[in-house]
Amino acid sequence: MEKNYNFRIMLRKEPEGGYTAYVPSLPGCVTYGETIDEAAEMIKEAVELYIESLIEHKEPVPSDDNVLEYNLQVKAQA
Repeated sequence: MEKNYNFRIMLRKEPEGGYTAYVPSLPGCVTYGETIDEAAEMIKEAVELYIESLIEHKEPVPSDDNVLEYNLQVKAQA
């Protein structure tokens, strides 16, 4: 039986070029791509493998279904 999971992914533009992609709710689930599309495709594969491993080891699979996201901007002395 297949189940759909929802995850929030983060993409960070790297100074040397390309993008690092990671999933905050899946510790260690990180990858890299030269473009945003490539990074998104790579993180999708990484998430699928991560979930397979959790299921194999009979561990719970987290989901971001109830996660709310908000961007907070703070001023500070540099």
